[in-house]
Amino acid sequence: MTSNLAVVQSVSARAERKVVERTRGSGRGPIVRLMSPSDLGQLLKPFVFLDLVDSDSSVARGMNLHPHSGIATVTVLTEGNLRFDKGKWGTGTLDYGGVEWMRAGSGIWHGDEYQSGSSPRFKGFQLWVALPAALEASSPEWQFVESKQIPEVGPARLIVGAYQGEVSPVRSFDGINYLLVTLAPGEEWVYETPFGHKVGWLAVSHGSMSGEGIYTAGDMIVFDRSDAAIMLRAGADGATFVLGSAVPHPHDLVLGYYSVHTSEKALKAGEARIAEVRDLYA
Repeated sequence: MTSNLAVVQSVSARAERKVVERTRGSGRGPIVRLMSPSDLGQLLKPFVFLDLVDSDSSVARGMNLHPHSGIATVTVLTEGNLRFDKGKWGTGTLDYGGVEWMRAGSGIWHGDEYQSGSSPRFKGFQLWVALPAALEASSPEWQFVESKQIPEVGPARLIVGAYQGEVSPVRSFDGINYLLVTLAPGEEWVYETPFGHKVGWLAVSHGSMSGEGIYTAGDMIVFDRSDAAIMLRAGADGATFVLGSAVPHPHDLVLGYYSVHTSEKALKAGEARIAEVRDLYA
């Protein structure tokens, strides 16, 4: 079997993804906004929004209902756990390697699905993904997938998409991958970018690693538009991070307060649906 180090060596002569942006986001306290649809989301669409959350678990009980349309949200934890309870959509525990996929589609309200788990704190990422035009008015749905059901590819958990012969059970759309990765101290890993996935980025939760530079906890790194490999080596303290790649979203982003659509017409329809169904979720 070929080792990951051998893979690193075998691709070392190829072009490597170049870093074009680096940010530590904005905000202080438990939530840091690394990307929004009005800034890096324009470059990284269909990925349009990313929060890094590091909080006392009690905050889960205080989340307020709020609406979305035209997007899907993807929630993963890198530390700790939370309980989720969304009736017919599922009940269980979200911890490292599990995922909440919420497709807002035509319009939905959410924010009440979590309760404190057994850990005093949790840390993780919430990502928004702009839906393709064919799905932006689709029926809303939730999907909670516990960590034992998420496929592993070496040190990576395949949260969304298809990679190296594995397919995530999350009901996403084609052309998008999202992975949660933990590397041991000094471990090397290569993300072999799928053909056409010219959008690429990563965000570091714990530890540090080197690629085209040194990346540390709290960094978000944006790669150039290519499908070359992304080569990484963990630092002395190891590294935990999320990585996304995708075929570029072909539409302009038409923005509402909680919504992202492909046209003004679709946005108006989404916002009207949000107002119409509010009482269903209150």
